[in-house]
Amino acid sequence: MTVVTWDSYRAAEHFTMRSARLVDRHRFAYLFQSGPAEPVRATLSAYRNLDGGYGNGLDPDLRGHASQPVATEIALRYLDELGPVPDQIGAGVCRYLATVSNDDGGLPASLPSARYTASAPWYRHNHDFGSRLDITAMITGLLHKNNITHPWRDHATAFCWKHVDSLKWTNPHEAIGICCFLQHVPDRPRAIVAMNHLSHMIRAVIDVHPRATGHVHTPLDLASHPGHIARPLFTDQEIERNLQAFEDQQRPDGGWDACWDDWDTVATLEREGMRTIQRLRILRAYGHVQPDLPRPRRAG
Repeated sequence: MTVVTWDSYRAAEHFTMRSARLVDRHRFAYLFQSGPAEPVRATLSAYRNLDGGYGNGLDPDLRGHASQPVATEIALRYLDELGPVPDQIGAGVCRYLATVSNDDGGLPASLPSARYTASAPWYRHNHDFGSRLDITAMITGLLHKNNITHPWRDHATAFCWKHVDSLKWTNPHEAIGICCFLQHVPDRPRAIVAMNHLSHMIRAVIDVHPRATGHVHTPLDLASHPGHIARPLFTDQEIERNLQAFEDQQRPDGGWDACWDDWDTVATLEREGMRTIQRLRILRAYGHVQPDLPRPRRAG
């Protein structure tokens, strides 16, 4: 087993501080340099709208001002990195989600407003705003993890259970959302039964080959830490090979490729900053980062 060396870490730091967004620079400082959480919260608040949702380009592929479900999911993930999501912010997020969810309790990834602002082609030309299990499950799982209670969360939980219980096939994005939901939903016996039922289906849509290229989803994109509910789906050898591939894929400039459709130069660079932090977090979670690198300070 190799580990990310000090030189590799410093290269990633330089790439992030040179090329990533301010919010991601503050995240890097918090996660890898024992920096404070408040700059992350303060910068993230600039993406928040009065309706309680998040937009304003927090998702690099949605450049408009309006709140969008997928941008709100990113905000929740960033806030969750810092510790418990503040009740006031969580309540505002739920109020927003209640206004944009469909009657069945599920969320679309984006709203029709995305078609009239600068956005990636897959959002700009989208005409399907039906409920999606991937984003609904991810957000609902994060709300449960942070003990954020709201009638919308309960409605969305029922939506997720209904679709998880009847699922015939899935895709990588959906599998990631489902696992977040099953990891954190309070009904543990039911979650374990569901995970056992879906395990072969989920594994089948994840590309275990460490040299796969393009927009692929590896075992580590799903099981991002050893305690993840999906970690038992993969062998130790599969995990180790993909960790080694992550290390090998770091570019000379310190960053990692976005592995995303390149529709805009700025959006791609922002994605690379996000991906670089994600890769380092996964490598550290699995013990592939030198132990003397700083650990984050958890907010109280």
